[in-house]
Amino acid sequence: MRYITKTVWILSLVSLFTDTASEMLYPVMPVYLKEIGFSVILIGILEGLAEATAGLSKGYFGKLSDNNNKRVPFVQTGYALSAISKPMMALFVYPLWIFFARTIDRFGKGIRTGARDAILSNEATTQTKARVFGFHRSMDTLGAVLGPSLALLYLYYYPHDYRTLFFIAFFPGVLAIAISGLLKEKKEPTNKKKMNTPFFSFLGYWKQSPATYKKLVAGLLVFTLFNSSDVFLLLRVKEVGFDDSSVIAVYIFYNLIYALFSFPLGMLADKIGLKSVFVAGLVLFGIVYIGMAFNTNIYLLFSLFSLYGIYAAATEGISKAWITNITSKKDTATAIGTFTGFQSICTLLASSLTGLIWYQFGAALAFILTAGISILIAFYLIVAVPETKQKHN
Repeated sequence: MRYITKTVWILSLVSLFTDTASEMLYPVMPVYLKEIGFSVILIGILEGLAEATAGLSKGYFGKLSDNNNKRVPFVQTGYALSAISKPMMALFVYPLWIFFARTIDRFGKGIRTGARDAILSNEATTQTKARVFGFHRSMDTLGAVLGPSLALLYLYYYPHDYRTLFFIAFFPGVLAIAISGLLKEKKEPTNKKKMNTPFFSFLGYWKQSPATYKKLVAGLLVFTLFNSSDVFLLLRVKEVGFDDSSVIAVYIFYNLIYALFSFPLGMLADKIGLKSVFVAGLVLFGIVYIGMAFNTNIYLLFSLFSLYGIYAAATEGISKAWITNITSKKDTATAIGTFTGFQSICTLLASSLTGLIWYQFGAALAFILTAGISILIAFYLIVAVPETKQKHN
């Protein structure tokens, strides 16, 4: 475990507490917004704007981090903004204030993502990259187990007291801020001169990026365009007959599997190849979605969510490890920021597309189409994208 350095531990604990705070509110957010007067349409606009903000800012702040050769200030600022956004949503119920608070949260994610992943990449070698990202992802996802569990426990004793929950979520956020203060900026030699960074300057990276990066990211983005929010899977569970508490329990179960498998699958990927594990993950995704299209058995649904957790563990951290292995060290934050930025936009479009297909033709077709695309992307990656062993410098 020597490859899990002090810095990796610090970032992983910060992510754990931040995700605990965020996921504590995930199950109650729509209910709370409806209670204070938000319509379904307004909730959709709120989430859309918040995700668009996060998406566009990821690319910009990744580029800014690379241009300034600094990581830690971006990480600390990003996590601090996400933490303070939690109580802000409970202070006032005016729509503009809620929009502002929610956007601050996603803006914080945009600021920190590229710089944080660049630090993780720096802490690993090409041979240990997947396990380092996998360990961080495992700790991060553990927060998605703890958060909803704490929320369920609190609401069991204090039903409908949603506003207090927003204040409680501030405390793990404060812990995350405190732990992020332990991060130290590594001084590395650089010949770069400080330069202006226009907001959309990260878009230029696509032209100068390695061909393998273009091929890989293109495939990942097409997949994302058809990979809708997990909300649709939970809606399917609700359709089958689960009550609200059981739906949240399924979500917690999925995240537990995700957390348990992220690190071991990262180790496996470092041994047999990142592409092999990632492609296997896409195949599992296709199986899950086909199962969701036809299955109505409550017990089989837990099996499908087990596979879905393994899929997530086999793809999320590994995709970032793969990207950092095929891009220059000086452009790591830009490469990650550009990918995750476009990914956020594609995710937003994916949910709209799935919702439209579901509404017009039913859930089965929506899930079958998504499964088919995942299998096609798996074949594309096998044929078009090489398993890169060495990093371009």
